[in-house]
Amino acid sequence: MLENGYAEGVKGDRVEIVIDAGGTPRNYEVVATKAGRRVEVTTGRGIVEVSEVTRNGTPVRTARFMSSRILALVEHPKDQVKE
Repeated sequence: MLENGYAEGVKGDRVEIVIDAGGTPRNYEVVATKAGRRVEVTTGRGIVEVSEVTRNGTPVRTARFMSSRILALVEHPKDQVKE
């Protein structure tokens, strides 16, 4: 099933970002804090934006990173719903 153009199981409830902070890596984590929310990752113009959004697409909080500083970005998929 597709949700906003993506396969349903691909959206993450948690995204981990590791960036280069001048010689030492720093870890950041964006987590969907309530049921029904999801975490989306968008890229554009050298910026990676990680947002927690509600069911109707309203951003709750957003983290922005320069793409040249990102060492790793890991999306942890949400649990599969058993039907």
